[in-house]
Amino acid sequence: MTKLPAVTADRMLAILRRHGFEIVRQSGSHAVVRHADGRWTTVPMHKGRDLAKGTLHQILHDTRLTPEDL
Repeated sequence: MTKLPAVTADRMLAILRRHGFEIVRQSGSHAVVRHADGRWTTVPMHKGRDLAKGTLHQILHDTRLTPEDL
């Protein structure tokens, strides 16, 4: 398995947009992104902090992306 890189929320949103996801709503510090085919996930938006490895893994699982897509 490929080691996951450190990714900030802003970078993760840019990657998701590049793969066809759009922010559909934001509640507090969490943005919900959705793809036209129905895939969706929540990205915590905490400035200056990298996403936790478990959170990043769950986002990749929800969106069906791979670590190579990062």
